[in-house]
Amino acid sequence: MAYYRERTGRSRAVLGGLVGRSAEWVKGLETGRLGLPRLPMLIRLADVLGLDDLADLVGDQRLSRAAYTKHAHESLDVIRNSLAAYPVTAGDDPMPADVLTGRVEQAWRLWHTKKHERGAVAGRLPGLIADARASARALDGAERRQASRQLAQVYHLAQLYTTFQPAPELVYLTSDRAMHAAADADDPAAIAGAAWYLNHVWRDAGEAADARVELARDVADMLRPGKSAEQLALFSLMHLAIALSHAKVGREGDAWRHHDEAERAARGLPAGYAHPWLMIGRGMVEHYAVTMHLDLQKPGLALRAADRIDPAAIPSRTRQSRYLVEVARAHHREGDDVAAVHLMRKAEGISADTFAFSLFARSMVAELLVSPPATVADEVRDLARSLRLIV
Repeated sequence: MAYYRERTGRSRAVLGGLVGRSAEWVKGLETGRLGLPRLPMLIRLADVLGLDDLADLVGDQRLSRAAYTKHAHESLDVIRNSLAAYPVTAGDDPMPADVLTGRVEQAWRLWHTKKHERGAVAGRLPGLIADARASARALDGAERRQASRQLAQVYHLAQLYTTFQPAPELVYLTSDRAMHAAADADDPAAIAGAAWYLNHVWRDAGEAADARVELARDVADMLRPGKSAEQLALFSLMHLAIALSHAKVGREGDAWRHHDEAERAARGLPAGYAHPWLMIGRGMVEHYAVTMHLDLQKPGLALRAADRIDPAAIPSRTRQSRYLVEVARAHHREGDDVAAVHLMRKAEGISADTFAFSLFARSMVAELLVSPPATVADEVRDLARSLRLIV
């Protein structure tokens, strides 16, 4: 890896940044201190280094499927089977759109308020998928459009559930189906939600940078004339999606220009406003600035931005936990591993599921396990057990 990195003229920090890891992580791979990363990361490294054959990185070693499979939630197979089912009839008694809406709203509340959010929604998702599909097919007029909006949200929940598990095909499937359901609803707000989650899929995969920006820009233009709080929030969300996409590929000026646009829109929202399931509000725009600084390889600025944010003000356990892992990542990049461990323990306490399926948390704890700081060595091992890195 060192040979190909140097051939492309990249430092360890730059290569690490392009794949979401630290310079120390790259050094650990190059010197043999760390073992092989998982297959998705190997593919990402090969792509960044311009290699067509993974053998250029790993030689003739056999890649064990078990070694590269991420931790799976206990209900993953049930959710997979629900998504793979294709009923050819809509049924005789479709669920009324208002009833379906209430069930979907309840599922979102569980997702954002429970410490084990995947477990909380897993038992509901199969029924929601089946019922929302049936209602979207069988109802007519305004009720059908309302059911299609709810179907898009059910697919969003399924996408969130399957993310960071050994089922990338389901993440793509649910994001695509959500966009089609939102389009069937002919509702700009539903399309905005689908565009946000589709952006996440492409950005995490390092794909379709121009296409995902164009999508978010087109949806923002659809929302621009709107004056309601929801339309203003979603307009802000689309510019935030564009900002994150630009930051991911190192376009710093464009990234902050669109972040400023997102902030201006968010400042026009009523005090304390948060979208009921996307959670976009003033605070969300601020805390994503931490992620942008990290993607732009500026962990010091990420920590400075974090100093102005109260995690408890984020109205979602999953979002709070994810944000704390991001701040921990900034401390880890800056060499303050004691602070990183402290924040990861807080993140785990707020949402055990979000933490357990965080790839950044797994990466940091795996690095720390090699030589943990003496003052937090027990905590590092506890985190490693929670992440199933050790038994």
